[in-house]
Amino acid sequence: MQTMQSGVEQNETILNRSVDIVLAYVNNNHIQSAELPGLIRVVHTALQQIANAPAGPTEPQFGKPSPSAIRRSITPEGLISFIDGKSYQTLKRHLTKNGLDINGYRARYGLPIDYPSTSSNYSATRAELARSMGLGRKVNRSLKTDAVGADAAPSDEAAPKRRGRPPKAA
Repeated sequence: MQTMQSGVEQNETILNRSVDIVLAYVNNNHIQSAELPGLIRVVHTALQQIANAPAGPTEPQFGKPSPSAIRRSITPEGLISFIDGKSYQTLKRHLTKNGLDINGYRARYGLPIDYPSTSSNYSATRAELARSMGLGRKVNRSLKTDAVGADAAPSDEAAPKRRGRPPKAA
């Protein structure tokens, strides 16, 4: 956080900056000696106005989109970003590039908590790809034991051996 400078320090800073600006201008441009005081006055006045200008809002205000704009931003092919108006299949990379995450994006634009981060077609395509690879499927235990039982020789024991110490003989 920047501390407020006293009036004398602020005037010295403005004067030093004015000298630097005028010096750079004169070194790079041809100027008549009669025009020099006017140039100094204009630069100094401009810097004073900038220094005395009221501070604007620290965080930019973003307009909350209407419910119809929110509905229109969700299409099967992509999601239309409220940042730049372009369509994206997934917002993650776009939001990261703009310094946001999905929750920050929802908060900034007043979007509902169930606002999607990926388009429905993209999600369906990825889900179908995962299913075709066999992901998301639980292996059935009966199939597992059948496969093991077919490979192993059948045993005469009806019950499997118990673990642990044998019971005491009475």
